[in-house]
Amino acid sequence: MSEPQTTVTQREWRYVLALGSNVPHGRFGAPEGVLAAAVRVLAGMRALGVTLEAVAPVMTSDPVGPSLRRYANGAVVVRSRLAPDALLAVVKHVEAAFGRRPGQRWGSRVLDIDIVLWDGGIWRQSNLYVPHRAYRSRDFVLRPAAAIAPYWRDPHTGLTLRQQFARLTRSRHAPRGTPRPARVTAV
Repeated sequence: MSEPQTTVTQREWRYVLALGSNVPHGRFGAPEGVLAAAVRVLAGMRALGVTLEAVAPVMTSDPVGPSLRRYANGAVVVRSRLAPDALLAVVKHVEAAFGRRPGQRWGSRVLDIDIVLWDGGIWRQSNLYVPHRAYRSRDFVLRPAAAIAPYWRDPHTGLTLRQQFARLTRSRHAPRGTPRPARVTAV
């Protein structure tokens, strides 16, 4: 497999990447082992201009969509001079090296790496939206990301990852002043 094409910028950027796996790998074992191996690969990408800064603890989550297997999820913060589209090419190359094949959306996969946030703000292309469109509603993305970058602010909402995670996971109570249902007494 050839190396991905990269666009290098003058500025060094920081990114939050979400990692997920729910299919065992012949060499790396269970999904947790796949994530550990992916982190090692990302840590070894200095030659491509990617530096690993932080790694979140791995968590497990229920699948989204038709997949039946539970996921191992994590997040990393990386630093790079690569523009978001160039970093996307790099992470797609890593996914392919782990055996990821294009296919069903939300299906089972050996490795999934998404660019969730970029300290450059907002990036829009046909194949890449940063911030990731759905990350604010996903516990399995926010929990690990908030663990390693709690004060990173969403360019749309201005909220930190910690605040977004708290909003997503807080218990929902009935608003005050809402009438309660009447008790029915048997006759």
